[in-house]
Amino acid sequence: MQIPKPSDAAKERFTSSMPDDPRVVVKPMFGNLGAFVNGNMFAGLFGDRIGVRVLDEGVRTELESTEGAGPFGPEERPMGGYVSVPEAWDREPERLTEWVERAFDEVAQLPPKAPKSKR
Repeated sequence: MQIPKPSDAAKERFTSSMPDDPRVVVKPMFGNLGAFVNGNMFAGLFGDRIGVRVLDEGVRTELESTEGAGPFGPEERPMGGYVSVPEAWDREPERLTEWVERAFDEVAQLPPKAPKSKR
């Protein structure tokens, strides 16, 4: 499986769309970036595509029906529950920020993820 690397512009777009909340943790994942709240990922960067986690099925369907949205992650194994936002939103940062904040708000309601034990 080929994992694309994000451009510097994509990394900047991703980090600048994050909510201003001390619980947000952005960290590297397989050469890309993931954004977490309470240990649960709510947004990610895969190559130059930004994806958000949408727990509510109706809301996910709304986003998936938006032109340019699609599966998030490797083509052969997309991540369930995540949707890539349309690339056109690169020119509409307020829409991107709105959906990242929606994902954050939803995922922040989940119980904290227990840290994995060290081997």
